Amino acid sequence: MKTKRKMKRLSEEEVDALVVAEAGVESAWSKPVKVRKTKTESLTLPSSLAARAAFFAGLHRETRLNDWLKRVIQERIDLEEAAFAGLKRELVSGAKKGR
Repeated sequence: MKTKRKMKRLSEEEVDALVVAEAGVESAWSKPVKVRKTKTESLTLPSSLAARAAFFAGLHRETRLNDWLKRVIQERIDLEEAAFAGLKRELVSGAKKGR
């Protein structure tokens, strides 16, 4: 059975002192961790559509057009998914009735 070893909690100053002391010792450090930025997609809108979107974002008191567009797109996708699921249910129940 494994037992947990109690480790002494170090203060911030003690941690800082350890890091400074081991800063030049290569064996004290693990391999560097590489972090990649997630890819984002760009969307091009005609200027007239962007202007209309900016107007409505302002009406909804959204300070950033991108945030408002994300919310509107998410809401529309939720509606589309709900409609699709409802249609699918109707098709399935209609197929069962037609047997």
